[in-house]
Amino acid sequence: METRQTKRNGNSMSKNTDQKIVLVTGASSGIGEGTAVRLAAEGHHVVLGARRADRLDVVAEKIRAAGGTADVRPLDVTDRDDMAAFVDTAARQHGRVDVLVANAGVMPLSRLDSLLVDEWDRMIDVNVRGLLHGIAAVLPHFTRQRSGHVITVASVGAYQVSSTAAVYCGTKYAARAITEGLRLESDPGIRVTTVSPGVVESELAESITDPGAQDLMRTYRANPISPDAIGGAIAYAIAQPSDVDVNEIVIRPTRQR
Repeated sequence: METRQTKRNGNSMSKNTDQKIVLVTGASSGIGEGTAVRLAAEGHHVVLGARRADRLDVVAEKIRAAGGTADVRPLDVTDRDDMAAFVDTAARQHGRVDVLVANAGVMPLSRLDSLLVDEWDRMIDVNVRGLLHGIAAVLPHFTRQRSGHVITVASVGAYQVSSTAAVYCGTKYAARAITEGLRLESDPGIRVTTVSPGVVESELAESITDPGAQDLMRTYRANPISPDAIGGAIAYAIAQPSDVDVNEIVIRPTRQR
């Protein structure tokens, strides 16, 4: 286990006595990458998981070049056993797991009458089942430790439905509900946070195949904020004292209405 504990101080790294072992899913790009880089710069040890192993290696090298520490493991959150192995391996290597950032998600938007059922199934598998697999994997560790933190990256789509986004918003409403249920049921010492971003620079929109949805997204995503802004919100929730649970954060570009 990495014992050097560091924290960002300008461009330098100073001692951080509150280093946590943070698992980040969907860490190969976008919010996942930005969050991993930000948390590593804050002095936490990050464990990166995503399907694209080559991209994970690039992110890990960026973190290490800046003085941070990171592990990499290919991960398919839709595979329950793979998710369990991701968490269990980190716990075995580092003696504990402190935080799960459940970020993996897909967003192939379309009108319902386009009948892109395979894309609906993919959103349900990744955005809902993937979250549940993560919760199932970390809860035994958190219960044994009597501490831990689940952070779900949802969306402003968890609060309102827009045209072409019915299924996507449905998955994000579900993610928000599941996370709130986890908060209500969790033992003392386990913290639960939902972070709901608005428009963020990412590859999510590149999965949209429906022409009408593509046109709407070009306008909607005209003024995004950086993934680091979401990473900062997540870092804030993690950094609070153990008796403080930041339940929900909604974060948007100032120009998004």
